[in-house]
Amino acid sequence: MPVPLLQLIGVTKRYAAAGAADSVNVLDGITLEVGSGESLAIVGPSGSGKSTLLQIIGTLDRPSSGQVLLAGKNLAVLDDRELAAVRNRQIGFVFQAHYLLPQCSVLENVLAPTLAGAQSTTRHQQGELPSVRAQRLLKRVGLGGRLHHRPGQLSGGERQRVAVVRALINQPQLVLADEPTGALDHAAATALGQLFVELNQEEGVTLIVVTHAVTLAQRMGRVMRLEDGRLSAAAP
Repeated sequence: MPVPLLQLIGVTKRYAAAGAADSVNVLDGITLEVGSGESLAIVGPSGSGKSTLLQIIGTLDRPSSGQVLLAGKNLAVLDDRELAAVRNRQIGFVFQAHYLLPQCSVLENVLAPTLAGAQSTTRHQQGELPSVRAQRLLKRVGLGGRLHHRPGQLSGGERQRVAVVRALINQPQLVLADEPTGALDHAAATALGQLFVELNQEEGVTLIVVTHAVTLAQRMGRVMRLEDGRLSAAAP
């Protein structure tokens, strides 16, 4: 049986409460397996720890206890430099705010992650250089005519599409999206949700989305609910 791409084993996260002797459990023994190419939505009330869980999966934070394994590698034993390399090469991020560099063009923003270090040679061996991949993906998401525009010249939906392409540029195994449609109007949010589904299938990337948007969650292959620090299958 193949090893899941992502495994969380007994993950907890505790924070010291201000003025209190005891700590507060935000995540309480989270166990999760996500297969390669799978799409998963994590829903739950505000303040339930969804973003904290995503940050731990993405190595932006460390659990208080438990293990996070990506492609069989225990991330807990890696130092900060090694974790930075994992984030750059194996994980793509899409946030509610696009975090594009305002002084850079669309193409320059997408290519920025490729400058952080040596990348996998798989695509290079196939003849697709990062700049070629960037232009192909931007054309795929309907931005082929916006390569040299600045973010300020784009709509909110267009900026998020740039952020999605930037997350994919280094061919990550895993893409994490934290409320990616939260700042968009209904039409743009619907279009972005459909784009996530299509790119998940076309690129073969594993996708985990934290969202309050029911319609976006329902587009994912599986939905789980985080509440009171515990993760469970969401009711259909």
